[in-house]
Amino acid sequence: MTKLSVNINKFATLRNSRGGNNPDVVKAAVDAQSFGADGVTVHPRPDERHIRYQDARDIKKIITTEFNIEGNCREQKFVDLVLEVIPHQVTLVPDAEGQITSDHGWDTIKHKDYLREIIGVFHSAKIRVSIFVDPVIDMINGAAETGTDRIELYTEGYAKQYYQDKGKAIAPYIAAAKRANGLHLGINAGHDLDLQNLKYFSQNISGLLEVSIGHALISDALYLGYENAIQLYKRQLM
Repeated sequence: MTKLSVNINKFATLRNSRGGNNPDVVKAAVDAQSFGADGVTVHPRPDERHIRYQDARDIKKIITTEFNIEGNCREQKFVDLVLEVIPHQVTLVPDAEGQITSDHGWDTIKHKDYLREIIGVFHSAKIRVSIFVDPVIDMINGAAETGTDRIELYTEGYAKQYYQDKGKAIAPYIAAAKRANGLHLGINAGHDLDLQNLKYFSQNISGLLEVSIGHALISDALYLGYENAIQLYKRQLM
């Protein structure tokens, strides 16, 4: 079954808006595990507007499921954090400085040499690497040449088109997954997946190993409760 990794950035956003430690981000990670999540994801940014670098250190001490740290590997501070914490997986995202949220995948052809080098750095620390990519065959081919273990399919395009034509929305992702499977790349996915579109996506993407979901799940938790929301998302992956 496809694993669910809960991105807990929004807990940190709420905490930081008021100061103090309410809600407690480390407790949010502990609870995600106890409520059935298969992993926890954090995405620290240089301004620490949500997840702080210390949060990643603190979560590593208590994590019992998979720990995924995602972020911009062109920031040395991020690289240093990952090499210090040693998560199970690092997801490399080509964010620009000050970017509100991730909105595109790597150009794996243009940045092949750089990605190969930085992936080697993380592999030397025995960290599994996933790179954020758009569902474009050339980018999947390029990813295979970087030495990455997995790709994470950027799913905003699917989510935006889902209600207009879900068959058309899923088509490029099916093709991308087929190519990735043929190249022996593991497949993750994330961005704007929610309770409405997740099941259809997971049923149609062959070899989908993991989805990372934060904003939608935490938004649903406001109405449904945190534990219930996690369980509802897990059911979409069965």
